[in-house]
Amino acid sequence: MASPVSTAALAWLGRSAMRAVGGVGALALVAGRTAWGLRRLERRELARGLVQFGYESLPLATATAALAGVIVVVQAVLYIQRFGARAFLGWAAGYGVLWEFGPLLLGLIMSARIGARNAAELATLKVGGQIEGLRGIGLDPFALLVAPRVVAMEVSMLALSTFTFLVAILCEAVAAKLTLDLPVRVFFGTFADLLSPSDILGGVLKTGAFGLAISLVSTAVGLRAKGGARAVGEAAASAVVLGCAAIFLLDFLLTTVLSRWLS
Repeated sequence: MASPVSTAALAWLGRSAMRAVGGVGALALVAGRTAWGLRRLERRELARGLVQFGYESLPLATATAALAGVIVVVQAVLYIQRFGARAFLGWAAGYGVLWEFGPLLLGLIMSARIGARNAAELATLKVGGQIEGLRGIGLDPFALLVAPRVVAMEVSMLALSTFTFLVAILCEAVAAKLTLDLPVRVFFGTFADLLSPSDILGGVLKTGAFGLAISLVSTAVGLRAKGGARAVGEAAASAVVLGCAAIFLLDFLLTTVLSRWLS
């Protein structure tokens, strides 16, 4: 006869498995309906999304990129001085930003800022009955509200990644000059000699995948909201937590796959 503890554990595992299956099904449904809705994309909603997701995120993304670049150099200096590899700082710092810190930090701040906002807005429309109202008059909410947000998030992430990578690398060069008195030409010399276009492509692909994950997760969470105002807050919090979890999982998978494919 199973003990009460074993029974409770099995019940918890069963509920967790059912929630995981339900979550994957919701993501697949949102992805499929969004792809179908791209044919009738609402352009005004797309323009609004590009402003909110991309333009208004520019100051925060720039500040984060600048700080990330300086922090990478400060951390790398400890090992550079210990092993006498001063000339390789440009390669090490550039590789760290392009492959790991740049996409990861940009994904996390966009999940917190945009994912939560997207989920809260859609949850408000869902609990307020506007989503059902659109269906009632024959309009597709995915074409009007969801597909433009997904496209805007993806375009914004790719545009921001290019700009923030540039800012981070420039800040790295300045930090290397100030901390190690490393000439800028030496920094960019090893950067250009040892890094390849595939390193840049890997970072851009990661950023694009993170953007798609944030938009789909936040949309699915927002559209599943039920109840009143409390559901809106819960949707925003869940979008941040699940979005960050998806980013770390994708980071592990993409680093493993892309490092072999692009090498």
